Amino acid sequence: MLVVMDVGNTNITIGIYNGNKLIGNYRLTTKMKRTSDEYGFMITNFLNASQVSINDIDDVIVSSVVPKIMHSFLNGIRKYMKKEPIVVGPGIKTGISVKAENPKAVGADRIVDAAGAFYAYGGPCLVVDFGTATTYDYVDAQGNFEFGVIALGIETSAQAMWTQAAKLPEIEIKKPKSILNKTTTTSMQAGLVYGYIGQSEYIIRQFKEELGCNMKVIATGGLGKIIYKNTDEIDIYDRDLTFKGLKFIYEKYISEKKKKEEANKK
Repeated sequence: MLVVMDVGNTNITIGIYNGNKLIGNYRLTTKMKRTSDEYGFMITNFLNASQVSINDIDDVIVSSVVPKIMHSFLNGIRKYMKKEPIVVGPGIKTGISVKAENPKAVGADRIVDAAGAFYAYGGPCLVVDFGTATTYDYVDAQGNFEFGVIALGIETSAQAMWTQAAKLPEIEIKKPKSILNKTTTTSMQAGLVYGYIGQSEYIIRQFKEELGCNMKVIATGGLGKIIYKNTDEIDIYDRDLTFKGLKFIYEKYISEKKKKEEANKK
């Protein structure tokens, strides 16, 4: 079995693969200082919830955009799972060639999502991840990560409203029935959701216009489903895209490792 983990700014998501089947999907908050024992204890609890033993795990692969917690997090994996985690970063071939001016500045999560989209759905494609930030990343037909747009995430925007404006309440993020609203709560919901639908549609159309080609548009991220349901510009919503990307990268890593071992034997 393979355990895939993505450390994001808001959540750590954990998936458990038995062959090609995802049998467990868990998340815990990132924005809290934890010891390696706390991380290890929670991870083993997730495994137990899926009736998976530590002895069943073959490997663990991790991507992260939060360096400050990685020492404790990785040590928790080592101590409780008895595995040396594979960390997506320099030296790990992902199958995606990053053509940005500074490839090292592109977050591992974006590369992992790009790999998941390209290998699951083909290219050219535009990957839209509705996370802490909303990212729009274009991958061409050859698997080159060419261009990206980064915008405020929908939940981040909501939090900015109710923390910076004293009289605005904390709200549930959902689409009201109409743009015409008479309450503060539904007015805020309309501004957030209708505003994000409009932003998403405009950016996607602009990508298509400036590149002069059609592309599959794949969305992921917790709140992406809300936008996907209310626009024709997004073709696919895949909540497990990051997990798929990590699995593809792991399989490529294992393949490259075997090639090196065979070459060393000769």
